[in-house]
Amino acid sequence: MYRHTQFSWAIMAILAWIASFLILATWLLGYNVMVLVFAIIIAILASLFYGLTIEVNKQKRTLSWWFGPGVVKKTLSFDDIEEIKGVTNSFRHGIGMRITNDGWVYSASGFSAIEVSLPDGMKYRLGTNDKAQLLDALSEKIASAD
Repeated sequence: MYRHTQFSWAIMAILAWIASFLILATWLLGYNVMVLVFAIIIAILASLFYGLTIEVNKQKRTLSWWFGPGVVKKTLSFDDIEEIKGVTNSFRHGIGMRITNDGWVYSASGFSAIEVSLPDGMKYRLGTNDKAQLLDALSEKIASAD
């Protein structure tokens, strides 16, 4: 069983930058309900997206990934996977969850990733700072690694 969580330092940096404006707004405006509501939203986002966890369960033959405590959890059976390869994301892939012309991207920070291809053409790019170990855990499904 392989399980690794990558801390979302880039997402946390963006949220901290936004929070700095909340501190400034509180200092300038004093107590304000809207500033408090926005601060609560930022705190919830920080707790939901603190890291990206990728898990390979060889007994169940599954690959799973999720943000934080289990937000947007996705699980694929090894039988549903056509190909897995190591890739390098670019700036256009961004961080967080998003759809790109390369398929769905789940990234906490950095550019290192694996690409999971399904028979129907759907692709998932999973960002990781532990690519070698992850590819090793998925060795029976690897097509190629960069």
